[in-house]
Amino acid sequence: MKSIFISGIDTDAGKTYCTAWLAMRLQQQGHRVVTMKFIQTGNVGHSEDIDAHRRIMGTGPLPEDAEGLTAPVIFSYPASAQLAARIDGREIDLSVIDRAREELERRYDIVLVEGAGGLMVPITDDFFSIDYAATRGLPMALVTNGVLGSINHTILSLEAIKARGIELRAVLYNQYFDSDATIAADTQGFITRYCAHHFPDCEVLMVPSI
Repeated sequence: MKSIFISGIDTDAGKTYCTAWLAMRLQQQGHRVVTMKFIQTGNVGHSEDIDAHRRIMGTGPLPEDAEGLTAPVIFSYPASAQLAARIDGREIDLSVIDRAREELERRYDIVLVEGAGGLMVPITDDFFSIDYAATRGLPMALVTNGVLGSINHTILSLEAIKARGIELRAVLYNQYFDSDATIAADTQGFITRYCAHHFPDCEVLMVPSI
């Protein structure tokens, strides 16, 4: 499987940074990697998340960015995808995302697809961000952190992933939010133990802050 879908325990978990960090890590291992934004809201004509990926990866803009392949669906209002689409008066055409992702898969070894918000952010009234990964058979990486309450959000997210039969490839623990050393250490330990028991093939990676 060439694509990995990257989601988070909530909107501000740090998906953009962690997606770029994972891309850098895979590049260092010798892979040709590109990042893609599933659905971008709050922008016009470009994706600020893709811009951030390129800055962190140190690549500068890629040809695929100019072609629109890495951010094929962009809405102007900074809201959930279904609301942003309704405000812009447009439908969300998932086939456009599929075609862009498949073209990127032809050009690169690995495509990291950054999701929109958390797992249960609605795309329509009955189709959520997690459902894109599930219906396309994409493995997933989940971004979490040590914010108070994140254990709850993480376990709920992991349960949703398991319920849909999605392969969990990695949990990316974003250390940027580790303001309380005691809570951070406990959160890291709990999530690592939980994954070892329930997702033994999943890597738990500590993502350092910059």
